[in-house]
Amino acid sequence: MLCSFTAIQLNSLPPINHHHSQLYIKTVTLEDVPGHGQLHFVCNSWVYPAHRYKHDRVFFANKTYLPCDTPEPLRLYREEELINLRGDQSGMLKEWDRVYDYALYNDLGSPEKGSDHARLVLGGSEDYPYPRRGRTGRRPNKDDCKSESRLPLLSFNIYVPRDERFSQVKFSDFLAYALKSVGQVLVPEIQSIFDKTFNEFDTFQDVLNLYEGGVKLPDGYNHTKLRQCVPWEFLRELLRSDGERFLKFPVPDVIKEDKTAWRTDIEFGREMLAGLNPVVIRRLEEFPPTSKLDPEKYGNQNSSFSREHIEKNMNGLTISEAIEQNKLFILDHHDALIPYLERINKDTNTRTYASRTLLLLQDDGTLKPLAIELSLLNFQSTERGAISRVITPAEHGIEGSIWQLAKAYAAVNDSGYHHLISHWLNTHAVIEPFIIATNRQLSVLHPIYKLLHPHFRDTMYINALARQVLISAGGFLERTVYPGKYSMEMSSVIYKNWNFTEQALPADLLKRGVAVPDPSQPNGLRLLIEDYPYAVDGLEIWSAIKDWVDEYCSFYYQSDDIVQRDSELQSWWKELREEGHGDLKDKPWWPKMQTRGDLIETCTIIIWVATALHAAVNFGQYSYAGYLLNRPTISRRLLPEQGTPEYAELESDPELAILKTITAQFQTLLGISLIEVLSRHSTDEIYLGQRDTPEWTSDTTPKQAFMRFSNKLVNIEQRIASRNTDERLKNRVGPVNVPYTLLYPNTSDYSRSGGLTGKGVPNSISI
Repeated sequence: MLCSFTAIQLNSLPPINHHHSQLYIKTVTLEDVPGHGQLHFVCNSWVYPAHRYKHDRVFFANKTYLPCDTPEPLRLYREEELINLRGDQSGMLKEWDRVYDYALYNDLGSPEKGSDHARLVLGGSEDYPYPRRGRTGRRPNKDDCKSESRLPLLSFNIYVPRDERFSQVKFSDFLAYALKSVGQVLVPEIQSIFDKTFNEFDTFQDVLNLYEGGVKLPDGYNHTKLRQCVPWEFLRELLRSDGERFLKFPVPDVIKEDKTAWRTDIEFGREMLAGLNPVVIRRLEEFPPTSKLDPEKYGNQNSSFSREHIEKNMNGLTISEAIEQNKLFILDHHDALIPYLERINKDTNTRTYASRTLLLLQDDGTLKPLAIELSLLNFQSTERGAISRVITPAEHGIEGSIWQLAKAYAAVNDSGYHHLISHWLNTHAVIEPFIIATNRQLSVLHPIYKLLHPHFRDTMYINALARQVLISAGGFLERTVYPGKYSMEMSSVIYKNWNFTEQALPADLLKRGVAVPDPSQPNGLRLLIEDYPYAVDGLEIWSAIKDWVDEYCSFYYQSDDIVQRDSELQSWWKELREEGHGDLKDKPWWPKMQTRGDLIETCTIIIWVATALHAAVNFGQYSYAGYLLNRPTISRRLLPEQGTPEYAELESDPELAILKTITAQFQTLLGISLIEVLSRHSTDEIYLGQRDTPEWTSDTTPKQAFMRFSNKLVNIEQRIASRNTDERLKNRVGPVNVPYTLLYPNTSDYSRSGGLTGKGVPNSISI
């Protein structure tokens, strides 16, 4: 063994590494310890050579103690370990440091490269609030002292505490798939190839060729030039063995069975309930829809939908009847986008609208699109307001092509909101402060640490990688999603309205009006769209998580008084609110953490966000957005006006006109490459209801409760599979014949294989 154990002090173990390099300690079991018998230590930690540490490393046995119950000889170790983990808020952190601290999002830009590469500091201000990230301590940028300097583009050596980095298995998986993607190191050369040959897809078949045969290089093109500027390891992964085609992608689920079903109106509506962003649609309670934007600043932004637009397509219902019967729904991206629309359309390559989409819930449970409103901001008039156009469904001719374009604009809006808000902000970004606060304020001996820690695995590191190559200036997100350089700034403005308690699934469904209170039903609500796969499956998982958390917390906290007297718990909650989410610290909705109910609800929300919510908005990306025609992320020109060449082109060659409007070929390749990597499960993934070791606690009652939780998840998965075969439930598979499996928990063979499975709920936000 590469370390020596110098002492045992009542369930604590200080290892000293005398070797020249780091080593990983998974578990240690000591037999026949006088006065204790067997002691089991769950370490799961890297230990560096002793000279790297200012303080001894200490591991604790798997016994759980509240602070007030900690045996006296352990108290000092417990307190000192937390002090060490907090650090002293100074200096650049090194890989062997074990410091969890907070920083603003001031590392996204490179102002030394010019104004186009500078980005706002997010967090720490009323105008641009943001959750905190982990501190690295890198020196300030030489051209802007408020910004942190950045590492070289392809450096993965970004500081997070060593135990928060990917495992060797996962890092190998990640690199292997990243090599197959079009990394930014390839951008200049591949861009030049496309500029010389094919800037655009000419037909929908050209897009299908990405999956059926790859992209053909120009005739006579010599790979030597590409090899000169690209490492051969990258090139070998990108090129087929015959060297003729590259960038061939797996076939996305949405076109596996039928290459055209994605274009149907029913599939367009179904994906709002069972696609990759099923968390936005809401019930329409007033007609026409109104805006919450400040009219003095933005003018009249209320909708221009009229009864004439939609009643002719409502199966005989009037608007009043449909609202009264809870049958009108809306996908509304208007207010989120309007404040940035003028800048996006002027300062980026995007030309897009702010959209509202109205849908009717039909008797068979499907959603029928009624109309799409496309709005621009009238900035040329002294009276600001919306310039809107309402498009209604059509199947043939120029009207049918315009309707397909309208759906594409709505999909572009939804794709951007999904990437920036539903996925990045509402899972990745908001969870990171919980990880930092937990490690700073809750000892590994604390029951809530043991409950939450598995749900934080790999999150800080994947977030650090995102800041490095994805959400930074010129990163993948800015290159492939319509807000471009305004992406993160937009997410900051939307974060102003983030509400922790509304991240609970029942609260979210009630807020969006897709459910109503019903005390007779599980979770106290009734879905208004009964065949809503995300909500139906999600509520079962939410309930299982809450029952497990309730059993676990009730074992350690028999009364509210114990919650109030738990010093570490109170420090954790105070720091989380005041520092981790400090820009929202004064919001009245934060739980007070004075009752056991507060604790149970809080922990349930954290686990839900880190597991099922993230799975629902992440692992369907390739299934649906891997085919960019179904989920375009950029639109490059507005609807053509009658009498223009663009209108004539749309009339004569609608496929070409649509392809010239949505995401370009190069951005398509970048986007597909990115989501192929992000949609994959690692081969060492740990799923909901699993633990990395059976000895995670020595307390029998919590272990038994966890087994009951795991068994519930097995039953939930069986019920989900059964629902997916029920032909009465039209939204479970839809016209594209893609079963809703994103909330399958963990029990099938896919949990051992990884890859593009489109199913499974990992224990944490690990990709």
